[in-house]
Amino acid sequence: MIYREAGQFKTSYAADQQLFPIRQDRIGVILLLVVAFLIVPAVAGEYWFSAILIPFLIFSLAALGLNILTGYAGQLSLGSAAFMAVGAYAAYNFQLRIEGIPILVSFACAGLTAAGVGILFGLPSLWIKGFYLAVATLAAQFFIVWCLTKFPWFSNYSSSGVISAQKVVILGHEFASPREKYLLVLTLVAVMALAAKNMVRSSTGRAWMAVRDMDVAAEVIGIRLMPTKLLAFAVSSFYCGVAGALYAFCYLGSVEPDGFSLDMSFRILFMIIIGGAGSILGSFLGAAFILLLPIFLDIALPRMAGLLGLPFSNATVSHIQILLFGTLIMFFLIVEPHGLARLWQIGKEKLRLWPFPH
Repeated sequence: MIYREAGQFKTSYAADQQLFPIRQDRIGVILLLVVAFLIVPAVAGEYWFSAILIPFLIFSLAALGLNILTGYAGQLSLGSAAFMAVGAYAAYNFQLRIEGIPILVSFACAGLTAAGVGILFGLPSLWIKGFYLAVATLAAQFFIVWCLTKFPWFSNYSSSGVISAQKVVILGHEFASPREKYLLVLTLVAVMALAAKNMVRSSTGRAWMAVRDMDVAAEVIGIRLMPTKLLAFAVSSFYCGVAGALYAFCYLGSVEPDGFSLDMSFRILFMIIIGGAGSILGSFLGAAFILLLPIFLDIALPRMAGLLGLPFSNATVSHIQILLFGTLIMFFLIVEPHGLARLWQIGKEKLRLWPFPH
């Protein structure tokens, strides 16, 4: 009774094709945006913005990009961090070498640069797939980091390859405080997430899902595999490139090629596995699980040890945190292998029947 569309009539095709056709969904999204844009900036401190909220949004955007490629198009990739590195260094060079270019244009151009690189490394998907494609994209991870390290032009001839991001100035206003950077990142992530939500509902998204389910059958019904797969790589890399630019300019401020390691690519992959492949919401839930749960355990475990009087050292608490974190990952994958987004979907389906028996 709480979550049911009874009495909500669609009188036009456009109304039936709304992004959120159920009124409860629209109200929920509006409330979520109100909380994120108005309430959180008013109550959160600088630590929350700098250490929790901004990285959560940036990695959610990167996971969203990988989810488009892997979850919707079915193309495995282990080079997400490398495409983030392309976006970070491209935005830095656009700001450095083109005088007067707006920062938002630099972010967009950084995404386009990463999209071009993604298309290049997506070419093997035309001949190989599955594990072999993942190995091919793994080459991008090592090759891009090697290029950024060995060619000093990309880092403005820095001896260590480290770059310091320029100031974020939009319409004459400098986004210097963590709160302002959070609002900027939140705006970009919200716009790009809504765009991705709309994209996967379009003919392009349906073509991606057809290729994911069975590429031979998709080709038989007239879907061209080459442009469909390469477009998935381009869009995915664009999202990761913008995430990398935000990572450099709004989060760390200073980055190095080795910071975009294979470990980061695996973390982004785990985000969509745990959150739910083929789900926009799953990208955010997976990022929250991977990034926020360790912080919660890091705070909660020492307090619990103190309350129970257990003589745990900091190293022991750290080991317990890793063990518990891994156990929770296995638990969620066993209980619901389709991710946290599927649990959310099951909860909404039960709300449709409540209070009647299921």
